[in-house]
Amino acid sequence: MNQRRHTSTGIRLHAPAPGWSVSSDVVVVGSGVAGLTAALRCEAAGLRTVVVTKARLDDGSTRWAQGGIAAALGEGDSPEQHLDDTLVAGAGLCDEDAVRILVTEGPDAVRRLISTGAHFDTDDEGGIELTREGGHHRRRIAHAGGDATGAEISRALVEAVRARGLRTIENALVLDLLTDTEGRTAGVSLHVMGEGQHDGVGAVHAPAVVLATGGMGQVFSATTNPSVSTGDGVALALRAGAEVSDLEFVQFHPTVLFLGPDAEGQQPLVSEAVRGEGAHLVDADGVRFMVGQHELAELAPRDIVAKAIMRRMQEQDAEHMFLDARHFGAEMWEHRFPTILAACRANGIDPVTEPVPVAPAAHYASGGVRTDSQGRTTVPGLYACGEVACTGVHGANRLASNSLLEGLVYAERIAADIARAHAEDGLHARVPEPVAHPEKPEHPLLAPEDRFTIQRIMTDGAGVLRSAQSLREAADRLQRLHSDARDALDENGKTAEPGVDTWETTNLLCVARVLVAAALQREETRGCHWREDHAGRDETAWRRHIVVRLNPDRSLAARTTDTADFPPTRQQHRPQEQ
Repeated sequence: MNQRRHTSTGIRLHAPAPGWSVSSDVVVVGSGVAGLTAALRCEAAGLRTVVVTKARLDDGSTRWAQGGIAAALGEGDSPEQHLDDTLVAGAGLCDEDAVRILVTEGPDAVRRLISTGAHFDTDDEGGIELTREGGHHRRRIAHAGGDATGAEISRALVEAVRARGLRTIENALVLDLLTDTEGRTAGVSLHVMGEGQHDGVGAVHAPAVVLATGGMGQVFSATTNPSVSTGDGVALALRAGAEVSDLEFVQFHPTVLFLGPDAEGQQPLVSEAVRGEGAHLVDADGVRFMVGQHELAELAPRDIVAKAIMRRMQEQDAEHMFLDARHFGAEMWEHRFPTILAACRANGIDPVTEPVPVAPAAHYASGGVRTDSQGRTTVPGLYACGEVACTGVHGANRLASNSLLEGLVYAERIAADIARAHAEDGLHARVPEPVAHPEKPEHPLLAPEDRFTIQRIMTDGAGVLRSAQSLREAADRLQRLHSDARDALDENGKTAEPGVDTWETTNLLCVARVLVAAALQREETRGCHWREDHAGRDETAWRRHIVVRLNPDRSLAARTTDTADFPPTRQQHRPQEQ
């Protein structure tokens, strides 16, 4: 007899029933480096693959990655040294096995990316030009177009997807995971925006789903993330019954172009590579305040630099600090950092002749949907990779430029596992039959204007500086939003009108509640989680992970692991005979 553990909460977003459907062996949700790599590898293995993406194929977070991709490619460097730097940055919470997979498989994964068509900057001898970034003791960051690495990787992968004729559904917001009567993945429901082959709410039926939806930076008022980064994948996984972990560890990039105290939405990033090439962080008096605070000064891990900037801003009652790279000269700025130079000048700042005002802003989610070393989540048939996933690689703080590499390496491992499952179990022959769409709304929707309320709550209470008081206030305000929407639904069946704005806002509230709950529970300062009321790092009580699930009644269930090691996902992707 086949036995599977049912994990679904039974909760789905309020949406019309799917009006159309397509079938495949695997559906990949997301079109960044992780999603397109997984899709290309699945297609190469002979699997019918569909790519679903929220905007155009090249509109995700990958194209905004400036600095580069980290891998031990240089002379004198080694995977072991890369591992050591990653473990230090992760502040005791990295899964060492996961990191070892990353750094050992990473160099060949980069070479395969190059064979796919990505062009990296080269030196005079034709070798890959490498630079340094924060937390790295070696030059191991490969870059493209100076500071346009993500754009080049995205271009190469998109061209490969189109050349190989993969089926893609663009401008589609994924709604919920579909499951069969045994609790196994059966595909996704989605809403296609605008005109095309499909329109409105539909479904892709598949026995394997790969979440590669990116981050959730839009949960804060100011972020480096594009507008599509609303935590859709994490929220979908929670409704499907998956576990998420380490969501309290949100990395705030130290050097984001300061556009004013009221600036909201996506802000221009000033890459860490600028500091890697010798730029200095200074205050208004020109003092290099990072010197003496860490052996790497401006190239300390991001959490340390972000905290130092915030402390200096508090001490001087300043709104920002400065990044001084005037000594680069015009030629270096134009050749090495053309994207950043253009962004600065577009906002009235010329880094060739003046220091650049910078301040921390939400950048990268180190946590996400919990996976094992094959990218498998706790829900059978559901995989996750890239920023939406928590593989254990980043721990409490991501090492600079490890994110693109993680997307590459773990996407390849996912594709290999799906191909293996199809070969061993013949899953490609099974057309999954999802359970019926619920007749009544299972999850209340928030009004679109609540998005800005959530962002203000999170920025005020769960930003770079956190305390029990700020987090409790944030939790209370988020709970009121949640309760008001729930009560309206429970009492009279009313909820906001289904649509992209209301679905995104509802997803943001979901991930915000989990983030705040975990941050309130972790009573210490570790990595990019900074508690003003618990300034020290508590190795005895908190060198472990907080794992959260969504209950069927829409409440949160949080638990703490016994050790720093992740417990097995224990999901059964293949039937086990009893």
